[in-house]
Parts: sequence; C-alpha cells; structure tokens
Amino acid sequence: MLPFTTWQWQLHDYGSSNLRLAQAPLSRPGPHRVVVRVGAVSLNYRDRLILENGMGSPLRFPLVPGSDLAGQVVAVGEGVSRVGVGQRVINTFWRDWLDQPVPYQTADAAFGSADLPGVLSQYVEVHEDNLVAAPRTLDDGAASTLVCAGLTAWHSLVEVGRLQAGQWVLVQGSGGVSLFAAQLALSLGAQVILTSASADKRERARALGIQQVIDRTQPDWAEQAWQATGGRGVDIAVEVAGGDLGRTLEALAPGGVITVVGVLEGFKLQIPCATLFAKRARIQGIAVGSRRTLEDLVRWIDQAGITPTLAAEYALAELPAALAHLKRGAFGKVVVRMD
Repeated sequence: MLPFTTWQWQLHDYGSSNLRLAQAPLSRPGPHRVVVRVGAVSLNYRDRLILENGMGSPLRFPLVPGSDLAGQVVAVGEGVSRVGVGQRVINTFWRDWLDQPVPYQTADAAFGSADLPGVLSQYVEVHEDNLVAAPRTLDDGAASTLVCAGLTAWHSLVEVGRLQAGQWVLVQGSGGVSLFAAQLALSLGAQVILTSASADKRERARALGIQQVIDRTQPDWAEQAWQATGGRGVDIAVEVAGGDLGRTLEALAPGGVITVVGVLEGFKLQIPCATLFAKRARIQGIAVGSRRTLEDLVRWIDQAGITPTLAAEYALAELPAALAHLKRGAFGKVVVRMD
C-alpha cells in the first residue's frame, strides 16, 4: 500500500539556503505512470547551478531538485508494460530523448529543471518511458550515478568518439564524469591520461589503474600528455572545464575529437582556430544521452563488472552537507540515500 505523503526536498527561491524538507501528497499513478520508491539520488554539478540561478531558466517554486534516481517500482497505472512492481529501475535524464540518435527538438525537459520536477523525494511518479532496468551488479547508490555522469561519459566515448581498444583518452579532474570516462575507457581496452591539480587525487587515480596521471597546474601539461602517448596525441579528450580549449587541442591527435561536457571554467569556449584546422579536430557538445544509450551502458556495466567511484553517501536529511561536499570538489560521485 502506498503512503499518503512523501518526504521531499523543495526549493522555494534561488539559493541552496532556500531548500526545505517537506511532505507532499502522493496518489495512485495514472495511465502509463509509475510510482518508484527512491533508494538513492546522485548529485551533479548541474544541480548546484540550478539551485543558484536555474542555469539561466526561470524556475517555478517550489521545485523538487535532482535528476538521477535508482529505486524500486511500487505501483503502476493502467497500460504500463515497460516495468513491473518490484523491479529495480533507474530513470532517464531527459523526458523525451528516448531511442532516436539525436532528439528532433532543440531542447528537452530534464528532471529537476524548470520544466520537470526532480527526484529528491522518497517516492516519485514518472512516465514508464522514463525508466530503465537498473544494473544487476550495482546497489541503488552506485546505480543512480549512471543517469547523468555515467551516461555522459559513455556517450562521449562510445556514441561520439567510437572508442577503439588501444586508443588514448584524456580526462580532466576527478569528478563523476571524469572518473566514469576513465573506468569505461579502461574497460574498453583504451589507455587513459588523467589531469588533476590535487596531489592526493592524482594518487587515488593511480590506484584505479590509470596509466598516466599529470599535474594540471603545470603549464606544460598538454605537452606532457602528448609525450605520454609517444608523440601520437590523444584520440578523445573528455573536456569538463570548458573555457580555453587551446591546451586540450595541443594534446589531441590529428583527427581526434574533444567532447565538451562541462563548464567549470565558464560557458564560453575559446578555440584557437589555427590549431583546430591543423589537427582537423572535431569538437562535439554532449548533453548526456538517450534512453537507448543508457540501456547500452547498463548492459556494459553488468558485463564488465564496473563499480562507479563514490565520494560519499549522505542521508536524506543531510542534503545540505552533500551539496557542500560537492562544492568542495569530490573524488567521484556524491550520493544521497533516501533511508
């Protein structure tokens, strides 16, 4: 039997100080709708931006934040066929980007945004189309990290980069997308270079089996990356910083691809065209991925036995502490348990 209410985090105005833990009504799901008891929610840098300014889009308050859940189906409405009661699931990041290679529309609603309520709630009601079977090999905390960070990395390497065994991948930093990209690339037989400004995080990256780890504070880090490949350059660079792409292009092999997935150094890119032309490089924006791609990732996670790197897990009432951890910079993913 479903409870009548659910505890959830609500944002009542811009700024994380305006988050409130509140109760909201919960009803039986309608046609093609599903109620999921949420086990865990993974946090992203995007969540912080939405809390602070809506990422440039006006928000309607109160807003339930968060985009990445893992949990169990507890009720289904009429006509539901994709999932069943008792099944463990994760959600899609986008509402409408399902199976097509690129969505026809130029914009889509993502969970926890101006156009679609988020998932930081003990129970959520979603359309069946927005659910995917969870990996058998991961618990809810680890599984929740696939929705955004894991899928962004997979989309960059496999869908866009067409990564092949023996190629070189450059990842920047040690956040969720970067470590996912490193782990996935290694599992696919590629070689990985990771850059980080933190000595402690560089050592922890080596413990994950990453072959080459470079101090990002060094002005010649791109040259070091180039030399690490034997003068060949990296085939795929997963760009999480944004800003000036000059040094990333320097590290790139001729014909290589830069997948732009983050904006840590700003929303505007600076691209030296002479290097871009000389390298015949491709720069591709990445907006997470489709449901079909997420299903591909789940199958590979189970097949390869990959365990996502978690920085910490927090209880539902500890969301402010989890957000503070995210702001400080985490090695891997920060997760909120719904217990």
